[in-house]
Amino acid sequence: MSNTTPTMPDESLLSPVWSRIFPLVVERGEGAYLYSVDGRRYLDFTSGIGVTNTGHAHPRVVQAVQEQAAKLLHGQVNIVRHLPILQLAERLRAIVPSSLDRFFFSNSGAEAVEASIKLARHATGRPNIIAFQGSFHGRTVATMSLTSSKTIYRVGYQPLMAGVFFAPFPYAYRYGWDEDETARFCLRELEFILKTQTAPEETAAFLVEPVLGEGGYVPAPPAFLQGLRELADHYGILLIIDEVQTGFGRTGRWFALEHSGVEPDILIMAKGIASGLPLSGIAARADLMERWKVGTHGGTYGGNAVACAAAVATIDVIREEGLLENARARGEQLMAALRRLQAQFPIIGDVRGLGLMIGVEFTYPDGAPATDIAKAVTQGCFERGLLLLTCGPWGNTVRWIPPLIVTEEQVEEAVEIFEQVLRMSAANVE
Repeated sequence: MSNTTPTMPDESLLSPVWSRIFPLVVERGEGAYLYSVDGRRYLDFTSGIGVTNTGHAHPRVVQAVQEQAAKLLHGQVNIVRHLPILQLAERLRAIVPSSLDRFFFSNSGAEAVEASIKLARHATGRPNIIAFQGSFHGRTVATMSLTSSKTIYRVGYQPLMAGVFFAPFPYAYRYGWDEDETARFCLRELEFILKTQTAPEETAAFLVEPVLGEGGYVPAPPAFLQGLRELADHYGILLIIDEVQTGFGRTGRWFALEHSGVEPDILIMAKGIASGLPLSGIAARADLMERWKVGTHGGTYGGNAVACAAAVATIDVIREEGLLENARARGEQLMAALRRLQAQFPIIGDVRGLGLMIGVEFTYPDGAPATDIAKAVTQGCFERGLLLLTCGPWGNTVRWIPPLIVTEEQVEEAVEIFEQVLRMSAANVE
C-alpha cells in the first residue's frame, strides 16, 4: 500500500484566456462553503457568479441528478421528448409571467440570448436590436455585439454583428441624479435613438437586464422598465428581458421583473435555473413562437435530461424551502449592514441592489473610481476565507451574490470580515 500523496494535476494545461481571480483549487462544495484541496474552508459569496442559488451540492438536486443519470443521460429533443424537459416546462409555466407559455432550452446564457434575438427577428421581420449601456449578454459574436459593460469582452474581435444600437441605462449614481430623473432622461434618449439611428419599423426588440450584472449591479428603476414596455407597445417592438443573472430567486422574487410589474415578450433564463448544471432557456408567447420557422434554430444538447432534472429539483427546492423569503430577509439584513458601513467609510460611494444581488461601489472623494480599493478589499477577504467578486466598467464595485440558502449567521460573518478588511484599506487611503 503506497503512502505517497497524489500529485496535483497540472493547471498550466488550461488556456490562459481564463482570468484567474483567486489562486484556489477546490475539492468540494457544501451549502454556502467551498473546500480547497488543502482543506481550507471558504464562505462563498460568489455562487459561481449567481449560479448555485440553492447552495453547493444541495441534497435534493444531487439526488435528482443521480436518479436521472441512471435512467437517461441524453435524449436529443428533435428525436425524442424525455420526461424531465416536459416536467421543467410545466414548472416554469407556473412561475413565469402568465402570458409566456412556450419554452426553448439551450445550454448557456449566451445561447439563450442568441435564441431570443433570432426569435425576435423572425417574429417581427425587423433586423435591429437596441441594447443598453453597461449591458452584458454573452461572449459569442452576436451576444458580444450586444454587450457594452467592458471593452475587454469585445477587444480584438471586431467587426461585430451589425444592427445593434446602445441606449443609456438608468445608472443613477453615475449620472448624479435621482432614479426618477435618470429614468426620464434615458427614456427620452431612447426615443431620440428611434428618431435618429434605427427607425421603429426596423427595430425588432429592446434587450435589457432588469439589474445590470457585469455592468455594476445597478437595478433599473421600475418607472424605466414600465416606460420601456409602453414604448415597445406603442411601436410594435418586442421587449426582451435578460434574467440570466437575476432569475430564480436572486432578487427575492422568482424574476426581477416582478419588482416592476412589467411582463416581457421574451424572457431569458440561465445561471440559477439548474443549480450548476449547464442549462438555459427562453420563454415567449405562443403567437411569437409559432412565427419561428421550424428547423431554423436548435442544438444537440439543449434541454439535456440530467440538467432538466436538476432544474425541476431546483425550482421545487426554492419553492418548498422558502428560499424566496430567505433571499428577501437576508438581503434586507445585508443591505442594512452594508449601508451602515457606507455611513462610516466615505470610500463607499453607493450601496444598491435587490434581494441577494447587492453592489458596493467604491469611489474617491472626487468621484473617481476606487478600483484599487475594491480589488484590495476582495483580496483581503479571500485571505480571510470570504469569496467576493468585483464588477462594473472600472471594476470598482464589489458584488454580493451569496446562495439563497445563506443563514443570518453567515451574513454576519461575511460582513464582519468585510469590515475588518475595509478598515485596513480605508486607513491606507487616509
